[in-house]
Amino acid sequence: MRKLGPAEWSGLAMLVVSVVVAGPVLAGLIDPVIARGWWTVLFALFIAMLLVAVADQPPAGVRYAAFAVSVAASWAALLTASNLGVLPVLLVLTAAASVYTVRLRIGFLVVALNTAVVASAAVQHSGAVADVLLSTGFYLLIQTATLLGSVALVREQRTRRELAGAHVELQAATVLLAESARTAERLRISRDLHDLIGHQLTVLTLELEAARHSEGTRARGHADKAHAVARGLLADVRETVGELRAEPSDLAEALRNVVRDLPGLQVSIDVDPRVRVNEEQLAALVRAVQEIATNTIRHAHSRELRIEVSSEASGAVLTAVDSGRGARRPIPGNGLRGLTERFEALGGGVTFDAGEGFRVTARVPVP
Repeated sequence: MRKLGPAEWSGLAMLVVSVVVAGPVLAGLIDPVIARGWWTVLFALFIAMLLVAVADQPPAGVRYAAFAVSVAASWAALLTASNLGVLPVLLVLTAAASVYTVRLRIGFLVVALNTAVVASAAVQHSGAVADVLLSTGFYLLIQTATLLGSVALVREQRTRRELAGAHVELQAATVLLAESARTAERLRISRDLHDLIGHQLTVLTLELEAARHSEGTRARGHADKAHAVARGLLADVRETVGELRAEPSDLAEALRNVVRDLPGLQVSIDVDPRVRVNEEQLAALVRAVQEIATNTIRHAHSRELRIEVSSEASGAVLTAVDSGRGARRPIPGNGLRGLTERFEALGGGVTFDAGEGFRVTARVPVP
């Protein structure tokens, strides 16, 4: 079961506040101007359309239409109530939700229209000018404060996502630079080892080869033994150099470093110890984890991401799935298309599946 994030909790809080505000009318304590059944339908329409408007899944046009219907339904519910009470709070909720659906200037327009509706309802229920001005001014200030507070919250969330994405990119670059430095150092040591020791042992072997053809039985016996030792040393040096050049990197540690200390997203990484990759394939897997984590932060609204790297007969397989909402028709952006091209260049491929969460499967052949 997916954990509830800030958006889900906000929606639940909005639902609770709306029901509490409309409670007296729904419970029959206050009679509306129209039949209570129709007023209940208006209220249910307001709730349903407002939830659709702030959701991420529907297309933009559907969300705009839903928001417009929710605003109109809130006006109708307010104007058909026989007692104003705290029902204008419904209009405050539409002002707050506007930030997630329409542009800021449209949000201010909604606040202005809501204020006009509150003034009209106040005039309808109270003839006192002071009461009308007090109610209108109070809800105008509340709506403005709520709207601006929602704007600040949305911008802060966007900034956090951008910072988290930059953090992932920096971690990935650090991992790749460290791996490149280790590879360069291994190559330098292997060359030095081969040049210094390998050359000397080769000379020793040649000298001993010459000694073998010298006179003297004992000298020849010692020369044969020294010759065997020298050849053994030379073989050991070459084997050591070969292992040093081909020393596999710690793939699990490299991938964990990419997502280490990532704010707002819990990432679990499981790497099969049988997986062996070369430097180019390691770079591709690191970039894959970077892109997947960044997209999860920016688009999935998920708090958990599971990444597994398994070993198959054809090569290594990276599977990543988040706990987000998924998408009905996923459209890969530049990052995912670049990731696909990178793996295809290595002889592998990438597939996407948007069901319960977004799943990415990347394959690279055995090096």
